[in-house]
Amino acid sequence: MFVSMNWIKDFVDLDGWDLDQLIHRFTLSTAEVEGIEYKGKDVKDVVVGEILSCEDHPDSDHLHLLKVDAGDEVYDVVCGAPNARAGLKTAFCKVGGEVCGIKIKASKIRGYKSFGMCCSAKELGISETHDGIMELDADLKNGTDLKEIFPIDDVVFEVDNKSLTNRPDLWGHYGMAREFAALTNQHVKPLDVMENPYTGDATVAVEVANKDLVFRYTSMRIENVTKKVSSMEMQIRLFYCGTRAINLLADLTNYIMLELGQPMHAFDGNKIEKIVVDTPKESFQFKTLDDVEREITPDTLMIYDNETPVAVAGIMGGLDSEIVDGTTSVVLESANFDGVSVRKSASRLALRTDASARYEKTLDPEMTMLAVKRFIKLLKDVDPECECASKITDVYVKKYPELKVEFDKKFVDRYTGIDIPCERIKLTLEQLGFKTTQDGENFVSEVPSWRGTKDVSMRADIIEEITRIYGYDNFEIKTTLSPLLPAKTTERRKEENLIKDLLVKAYAMNEVNTRLWCDPDALRNLGLAPEENVRLLGHADDNGILRTSMMQSFLPLVYNNRNYKPSFGMFEIARTVLGVREDETADEHRMLGIAMYSKEESEKKLYIKAVQLLNTIVSQLKHKKVAYEKTEVRHEWQHPKNTTKILVDGKEIGILNTLHPKTLAHIAKNAAVVCIEIDMDALLAIPAMDLEFNEPSKYPTIEYDLSLLIPEGVRFDTISECWKKLELEILREVSVIDIYDAAGVKSVTIRLSFGLDTRTLTSEEVQAAVDAILKNMNEIGVNLKL
Repeated sequence: MFVSMNWIKDFVDLDGWDLDQLIHRFTLSTAEVEGIEYKGKDVKDVVVGEILSCEDHPDSDHLHLLKVDAGDEVYDVVCGAPNARAGLKTAFCKVGGEVCGIKIKASKIRGYKSFGMCCSAKELGISETHDGIMELDADLKNGTDLKEIFPIDDVVFEVDNKSLTNRPDLWGHYGMAREFAALTNQHVKPLDVMENPYTGDATVAVEVANKDLVFRYTSMRIENVTKKVSSMEMQIRLFYCGTRAINLLADLTNYIMLELGQPMHAFDGNKIEKIVVDTPKESFQFKTLDDVEREITPDTLMIYDNETPVAVAGIMGGLDSEIVDGTTSVVLESANFDGVSVRKSASRLALRTDASARYEKTLDPEMTMLAVKRFIKLLKDVDPECECASKITDVYVKKYPELKVEFDKKFVDRYTGIDIPCERIKLTLEQLGFKTTQDGENFVSEVPSWRGTKDVSMRADIIEEITRIYGYDNFEIKTTLSPLLPAKTTERRKEENLIKDLLVKAYAMNEVNTRLWCDPDALRNLGLAPEENVRLLGHADDNGILRTSMMQSFLPLVYNNRNYKPSFGMFEIARTVLGVREDETADEHRMLGIAMYSKEESEKKLYIKAVQLLNTIVSQLKHKKVAYEKTEVRHEWQHPKNTTKILVDGKEIGILNTLHPKTLAHIAKNAAVVCIEIDMDALLAIPAMDLEFNEPSKYPTIEYDLSLLIPEGVRFDTISECWKKLELEILREVSVIDIYDAAGVKSVTIRLSFGLDTRTLTSEEVQAAVDAILKNMNEIGVNLKL
């Protein structure tokens, strides 16, 4: 964005101030300045010259021989401008003068000497117009320096647009002037506006049909506009700020946009009967002012004349309703639209304009009325005979809440580390537009509407306003004394970190980070597809489906990494979504996902390793044991037989499974994959068992191994009841040593450890216990393998 210091001076007295230093302070306090241009510096000795005579050059079909009165003498000039004529007053550069850095010398052109140059606006660097030399007011005195007539000398600086993203008030010169007023310890001058002089009953009919995307729409009708060209002063300012002059009405809307930051649009009044603001029911083609036909979709906010589209709201008008040279009646639009809607429409149409760039920043709706009154004032100054032909129609749909921020001097001192006087605090805020009341060292600041849309909302924002104007470079650098306290943590974070440390240190696993939504292409590589679920907004295809299981993200990772290492494990604690709750929020679950891959170990060994891992996690966190229970598959990649519920205290906390052969075949035919998913909320909700410490016995233990034949359908939990119900005092521990499952024979080897703290056991006591256990086993069909 380009900012003219001449324009800023309309609202702030900067006489005596070094502009370079002020712009540097602006960089430190407000926004980053990318560069400074000194306009008019390369224009010298250009004066008002009157063409006394104009004759055709005898040897040229376009050159003219002129006599130009420059006030001090009459000069012979050779000129090729098509509008050169006797009696015309124009911009004349004398010999020795400069035009855009080029020094003018006496020269011979087609045999005739030329002592100077008649200049176009483009040659002076004040416009793009180059269709002829400048035509000046006939009342101007010959020889008057052009810089005394027009504001050619100016200092223009460019501000990085990204630094203004959260400051919609700075997208106009008046907002910028407010900053310079505060930096120079002044108040910004009030804007010169005019109330609508119309006293009749006529109005512009305005209907806001889509109230979600329109915050305010202000409009009025003006008739009998006879002037067609804006003043040279206005044209120069527009040009210096990157906008070309078009015609009076278009220039006025652009001028106010650059001045206030409020975009406006002028429709040909003869082509507008009733304004309707709405989104279309279906797509259609629409030709915009740049003469390009674009497709308008149902989510694009449009301006209609009854049912005829005339503009893309907040972006660009239509070609059929544009202002032309013969326009004498105008319907004015000064509106406030939803910034997100404008941004999406501009991106979709590939049409980003100065207006849309401002609307995207969430403008202040209060500016629409001010802009209309400013338009009336500026138009009346140029064309006093024009008539306001209607009342101002103002449809105010959404008002932002009024914000007040309370704070005290101690709060300011604590944040800044310096002593800023109360008077300075109050004055700074008032200069920035914050109405501030003071009671001793307590303050209440009303946030102005132009800062309340997205910028200032809390005490920390007020501190920023005070300190940036005070000057960060004025802060005294000193070391602060602050207590260094460890970061606070939660029980959830402690337990999750314990799990992560265990998986990394004890099982050499890798933590990964995946997205919440599925990658349909990656799943298709595995013969899978995303399961129908909640979708991301704005996504109609499979790319926006949220995952129901961590494995929808993990299995593609296993596939992508299968050739880098023969064995590896990965884990992540992240969220899955299981549909929508009754309150229409996503049913999110925080899950621990683990995937184990190996070409070196069998599926059985990898599965047992996963069981040991789960036992360790639950033992470390909760000091409890895990139970496993076969369950039905819930996803197509789960093995129909080797899918098991993970239980603690009888509550399901997750699923352990191997892969379905079809899915495994897509990954690797000669490898094994085991998957674990644990609901972290369910796991962390289980109370931990208190640890009991027992003194080791000084007497030896006796270990007894039993190889058992297990019938189909009998689980280890059932077998364990054979010794649990005996409540044997001497039985210390039971562990599984080996599992054998082949050719229809299933056997398990268990190890029984016996011992007492008071004496050494006899073999008869141990044998009696073993016999009792075997008897219970025989009753459930479990026999000793011989």
